[in-house]
Amino acid sequence: MNKEVLSEAATIARGLAIDAIAACNSGHLGLPLGAAEVGAVLFGDVLSMNPRNPDWINRDRFVLSAGHGSMFLYAWLHLSGYDLSLDDLKNFRVLHSKTPGHPEFGETPGVECTTGPLGQGIGNSVGMAVAAKMTADKFNTNTHTIIDHHIFCLAGDGCFQEGVAAEASAFAAHFGLDNLILIYDSNDVTLDAAADATQSEDTAMRYEAYGWDVVTVDGHDLEALKSALDQAKTQNNGKPKLVIARTLIGKGIKEVAGTAAAHGEGGVKFAAESRAALGLPEETFYVSDSVKSYFAERKQTHAESYNAWLETYTAWKSSNTDLAALLEGTAAPADVDALFEAIPEADPEKGPATRVSGGDVINALAKAQPLLITGSADLFGSTKNYIKDVGDFTRDNHSGRNIRFGIREHAMGAIVNGIAYHGVFTASGATFATFADYMRPALRLAALSKLKNFQIFTHDSVAVGQDGPTHQPVEVVSAVRLIPGMDVIRPADSEETAGAFVAALERQDGPTSLILSRQNVPTLNSIPVNLRRQGVLKGAYVARKEVGDLQIILLSNGSELQHALTAAEELGIGTRVVSIPCFERFERQSAEYQESIIPSACRKRVAIEAGVSDPWYKYVGLDGKVIGIDRFGLSADGGLVLRELGITAEAVVAAAQSL
Repeated sequence: MNKEVLSEAATIARGLAIDAIAACNSGHLGLPLGAAEVGAVLFGDVLSMNPRNPDWINRDRFVLSAGHGSMFLYAWLHLSGYDLSLDDLKNFRVLHSKTPGHPEFGETPGVECTTGPLGQGIGNSVGMAVAAKMTADKFNTNTHTIIDHHIFCLAGDGCFQEGVAAEASAFAAHFGLDNLILIYDSNDVTLDAAADATQSEDTAMRYEAYGWDVVTVDGHDLEALKSALDQAKTQNNGKPKLVIARTLIGKGIKEVAGTAAAHGEGGVKFAAESRAALGLPEETFYVSDSVKSYFAERKQTHAESYNAWLETYTAWKSSNTDLAALLEGTAAPADVDALFEAIPEADPEKGPATRVSGGDVINALAKAQPLLITGSADLFGSTKNYIKDVGDFTRDNHSGRNIRFGIREHAMGAIVNGIAYHGVFTASGATFATFADYMRPALRLAALSKLKNFQIFTHDSVAVGQDGPTHQPVEVVSAVRLIPGMDVIRPADSEETAGAFVAALERQDGPTSLILSRQNVPTLNSIPVNLRRQGVLKGAYVARKEVGDLQIILLSNGSELQHALTAAEELGIGTRVVSIPCFERFERQSAEYQESIIPSACRKRVAIEAGVSDPWYKYVGLDGKVIGIDRFGLSADGGLVLRELGITAEAVVAAAQSL
């Protein structure tokens, strides 16, 4: 380690942060200034990466969980030689720039995940560590090691106070993720006040109790940082690592350093004198020749290391053609026809709950998709998504494809996102629909980041029954529908459930939430199997076509589609029934397709769903009616609750006749 040049690089990084945040008078100076030496050691010495190939599969991942400190990351990515220019830094927080206010996945080379909501990055890092362990177990051989990278995460007090971080950290220790290195930017300050205004715990003791290795160092001592990080990277003892770096927030701006005022842009008004005190020239966005030269050499060293790895990979590939094809095919779109072929048709004489059908479907797909994994928040017995004969992921078995998340829904969402960010496995988690609210930040970030993963939410309506309104998600399904970029699919029977899982695997540009029933539902044999399966991919389809002039359209999904079909028999030949298992997919279809399913000329429309009614008005219009549940549920037998709240075929008939 070149201590002299890395010390200078830390000063340069502080200057870049000051200049960028001063230019737009917006941002967060505290972390970029306080943790500059952490960045110097990480990017200047410890991290294994290749700026010329940012997506190299065996790179170390660095996650800035404290995403508000984004100029820390942007400065070090620029210095390291990623495709992030000084002009990009000058455009910090400018519209459509590569340097948005918080790091966003897919927008900036070198940014591994979208961070900002505190604690999420820690959960994402745990997911990446899980995926790295799984990938190494799946693809390394006795002859060739092609996967041996580490996951680094930098977080502050805000991340550690959030509950999702505690959930994820306990999970990481239990499962022995010793490839995870969490760096705590410990500066005794939060946004509003000194940290002791809100916390008095001993974080080191807490993490030791979880089962982590913990070391505390001076976060401004380059040699101490390097020693701690090197040891963390080489010690394979079954324990994740916490390096507590004691730092001075806002270091370099004496007027605010060490205070809550340093967190944001409070130090900007002292920029000129602070830059001078740091020894920086008047020229803003300055990078010295010595720092440029050092990182240019590092970039070349990274390229040489990558080329050496590539030789190993090439030899591995020639000896393991099937594994190589599997690994290199992870980015390819799914073959929908092959997926459907892998799923046997359901027994037409049986009418299981869609959660049970979902279990059959995911097991069939798992045989055809060896990189499909799943998990549950202590509910495999209820969510039914356990994959048989492939084992559990444990600290001693990284090949297991079932993850037991424990009662940690929020961490499950963040960890599943981390697995998706890592890029090899297709991951899913499962819990009751009512607990989707516990996961909402992770669901939102999955959609924002366009991640390819899915969640399974069962017990989807008041038919949950005697557990009562706390477990009856009357509003939750529609709340998830409100997340932009999230596909929400609520299938009506076994064959629509097959279509729902295939749709989730087919989608390349965002996540999917599958909404499945606890109660049994009839198999809708009046609708052709292929129509039920393929119709889900379109989002909506005609489940029953009128045989005379079109008079009325009934719309539904999930367990209520049966009521629409029954009502149509009584209403007569002019009645069309439309199944809309996925609003979002339907709305991505052409205007011509949408018109063919719900003709605008027919204004008499009735929708039924055992949930809040508001989302359906965009389909029934001002002239139509919605049969929904705009109140919380009841504790009683599920069928009785449905009848008590008016979710029946008779209610559909009455509403239709009233139009």
